[in-house]
Amino acid sequence: MGEKKVLIIAEAGVNHNGSLECAFKLADAAKAAGADCVKFQTFKSEALVSRYAGQAEYQKKNTVEEPQINMLKKLELGYDEFLKLKRYCDDIGICFISTPFDKESILFLESMDMPFWKIPSGEVTDLPYLMQIAVTGRPVIMSTGMCTMEEIEAAVRVLRSNGTVDIRLLHCNTEYPTPYEDVNLNVLKTLRDKFGCEVGYSDHTRGIEVPIAAVALGATVIEKHFTLDRNMEGPDHKASLEPDELKNMADSIRHIEKALGTAYKEPTESEKKNIAIARRSIVASRRIQKGEVLTEENITTKRPGSGISPMRWLQVLGTKAIRDFEEDELIEL
Repeated sequence: MGEKKVLIIAEAGVNHNGSLECAFKLADAAKAAGADCVKFQTFKSEALVSRYAGQAEYQKKNTVEEPQINMLKKLELGYDEFLKLKRYCDDIGICFISTPFDKESILFLESMDMPFWKIPSGEVTDLPYLMQIAVTGRPVIMSTGMCTMEEIEAAVRVLRSNGTVDIRLLHCNTEYPTPYEDVNLNVLKTLRDKFGCEVGYSDHTRGIEVPIAAVALGATVIEKHFTLDRNMEGPDHKASLEPDELKNMADSIRHIEKALGTAYKEPTESEKKNIAIARRSIVASRRIQKGEVLTEENITTKRPGSGISPMRWLQVLGTKAIRDFEEDELIEL
């Protein structure tokens, strides 16, 4: 994961609603938008939630209210379907990633040779899960929604002590959609300074401006939920971008990526041609005769900047004109 450009992860999640054909279309949309990866979620519902687990408030608003396990069963893709989805992503040229949510799914996805693991916020405090991920030795990108700093420290310690070398931490807020006042993008610097690793941002706000701002603050990974249609039934569609919005976000991130440029301040090639046009030179403010002393009464500063710089004003004052000068003519010494 050493690439310098921002890694854009288009989070399809379960927005396929259990349909492989819809998952193919999501992969197509992510590719067309310019994302680097399209990410799904791999799980066995019975291994993820108990039959007593309820829904989150945002899930109740966006789906039929029912036990969480019933909702998840409708959103589950089989392992054979994920194999087809991985081949499809390879064929169209976009990186396939899926987040595992149980031990069996970790083993299955490990066989698919993904370039990194994406650990979701909800698994940061699951010690057996973290250890099983870590022993694979693959790079890890871990979201940190709902976490205290102590919980992040503990998870990072588990990962590093069990074989994970390459870790990126994603700042995240686990509310759908996230209120702007709860985003706290300044946490990016806190995480980077504390853990000495690259950081990114997993976004659940409406719109695209917050992830773009995160890139300007140094995020090297951006993850964003997207859907084919926000009006589809399902828990995550309402807080997701539609394909054209995802493309706008990706394009904007690439623009900001270029705009960050270098920390070295000097005139760029594009602006050098404008220096003489925008700056001033020392010029005659009236007709001056040869031998006349140059004073504040007979010289001034005006554009263009192709003559003597006004920064030499004090050096020029008191010298004698080497020839006759007309009003507005560039002074020569």
